[in-house]
Amino acid sequence: GLYDTVSLTFGAKETSVSCSHPDVPEDETNLAFAAASLFFNTLNINESVKISIEKQIPVAAGLGGGSSNAATVFLGLNRYYGYPFSPNKLISMGLSIGADVPFFIFRKPAIVSGIGNKFKAYQGLESFKILLVFPGFSLSTTQVYKNLNLGLTKCKKKLRRFLLNQQSFNPGCHLCNDLEPPAASMYPGIFTVKEALLRYGALGAIMS
Repeated sequence: GLYDTVSLTFGAKETSVSCSHPDVPEDETNLAFAAASLFFNTLNINESVKISIEKQIPVAAGLGGGSSNAATVFLGLNRYYGYPFSPNKLISMGLSIGADVPFFIFRKPAIVSGIGNKFKAYQGLESFKILLVFPGFSLSTTQVYKNLNLGLTKCKKKLRRFLLNQQSFNPGCHLCNDLEPPAASMYPGIFTVKEALLRYGALGAIMS
């Protein structure tokens, strides 16, 4: 039930984007705007669209809100114009907007590799109840990466074992995020929240 609503209005004089959340940009830096511009340029047509976003996904929370909005614009425009682009072409276009846009174009649970452009549909995901905690601050991805010690990353090795064994997803074993330690070193409240969730019975807890 956690999703943004994206509305497209055709016949606009120029492409524009508006959003219900004050922290979301309403110019060409918005990923949904960028997706529309790329779509029209690639199709080589002089068209415009008005994009309205009703925001429910927390902003800058690592949940792919902006990327999923961009993917929705790609999919909506492709449908409206009679599917001029194949799914693989849309994924290629999405990759130029952001590394996780293709995942939202793929639209299924998947193991994603490469630079965000290789997908293996994953069937071993059960239904879980999720408690999402948004502590009220956002992180600079650039700053988090600057604090990342590549020698201490563990997720790739851990997840490779998971893939080789073709296991069902287990939140107690398989949740992993190499960006969590550097982020939590900047904002220790992340660990506080995580520890509280586990103490009160969560099967697993991780920073998004």
